[in-house]
Amino acid sequence: MRSLSRMDFFGSGLACTLALCATSQVQAYELYADEDTHLNADLLAVFGHFNSRKNYDGTPGGSTWREGFIKYGVSGDQGLAGHGTAYGAFNLISSATWGDGDPAGNSLGSERTTKIEDAYLGWRSADLFPVLGQDGVDISGGRQVVKLGRGFLINDDGPNLGKGPADGRLNRGGAYYLAARHAFDQTAVLRLGGQDGLHGSVVWLKSDNRAQAETELAAGTLDYTARAGTLGLTWVHGLDVNERWASDFQKQRKDMNVYSIRGEGDAGIDNASLAFEYAWQDKNAGPQNAWYAEAGYTFADIAWAPKLTYRYTRYSQKWDSLFTGQSTGYGTWFQGEVAGNYAGPFNSNTGIHHVGLKATPLESLTLGALYFDYNTVRKDNALNLDARELDVYAEWAVNEHLIITPLIGLYKPDRDATTGGNQVTGNGTNVYSQVTVAVPF
Repeated sequence: MRSLSRMDFFGSGLACTLALCATSQVQAYELYADEDTHLNADLLAVFGHFNSRKNYDGTPGGSTWREGFIKYGVSGDQGLAGHGTAYGAFNLISSATWGDGDPAGNSLGSERTTKIEDAYLGWRSADLFPVLGQDGVDISGGRQVVKLGRGFLINDDGPNLGKGPADGRLNRGGAYYLAARHAFDQTAVLRLGGQDGLHGSVVWLKSDNRAQAETELAAGTLDYTARAGTLGLTWVHGLDVNERWASDFQKQRKDMNVYSIRGEGDAGIDNASLAFEYAWQDKNAGPQNAWYAEAGYTFADIAWAPKLTYRYTRYSQKWDSLFTGQSTGYGTWFQGEVAGNYAGPFNSNTGIHHVGLKATPLESLTLGALYFDYNTVRKDNALNLDARELDVYAEWAVNEHLIITPLIGLYKPDRDATTGGNQVTGNGTNVYSQVTVAVPF
């Protein structure tokens, strides 16, 4: 069983890396529509089968398990006779885990639950304020996903622990890898300025996730977007945690300030993608920092249009990864299918070299490979999680209602559980496999 001391460093590094699952997006089936009104039925079903030949919870052997969820409800918007547009959604999620549970002991295979996921209302200004652009004012509140920038600091409330840790007291319903539940329990969001030029946001959010110590935050962003890309600033302030669920590490979130400067775009170079973020945390235990720099290029004139990406990320020893999460697809902030979900380093006390390659041989088929090299920053009084991982995957959209994504991962740590690491029964290569099936209706 995974100890709470290791949970301290997880942030929200527990979630599905399938592109469709990353935000639990649903396919909207139109129930009614006219010029001013849209009402949709939302439905998404996802199922996965997983196998890991090694465990990371102190248990010898491996794990075979299955996870699934169904998200269902309604969403819509209503024009307000020239006074903007009201919008909202109400969705539930039913999830379950079967089999052994995951190899890190976060789920035991007996989790079943149904809970409200989305329940929010909002208003967009349309063209009421021309100086602010189209929909230059966007106000929303309720239970919803909130994301800042590329999700390096705040992406969603993604951890979906099962009955494993803390004798089940942190249970959110399991389906640990697919992690269907992403919404923050309470939010208030004001966005100003649309998507171009100078724009920003002010956010208040409160988690009901015990694994996140039911953290409450305030945040703000200020961005400038032009043709070459976006430059932005982010500020996050910790308001409170529930001390009943908070570890000593998480208690540092109260009154903590986090600042970052970030950028992304093509810098005017066709087929290029560039991104960076530098963030620092001021908290009682002392300052921490994290940063990344990324460059990618799509060879658009070559068959299959391959894209090659390199990124280096560094997290200081006691960096709190907060609500980081998956943006879109593989290879974002869950860095490695084995390391990012089960073995660690979970976006703290590590430097990571990442190389990604993907290509599209067919419009409906994407093939990809991801390589990661992990180097523990400080090894004193910490697990040595130096390792390498290679993940090879395919994303096949069979039709508009069926997406199949198989993946094989090879994870090779330098140390095992007897020599300062955490892989059980030796430091040999773990062969990990999964296949996920998404059915949007």
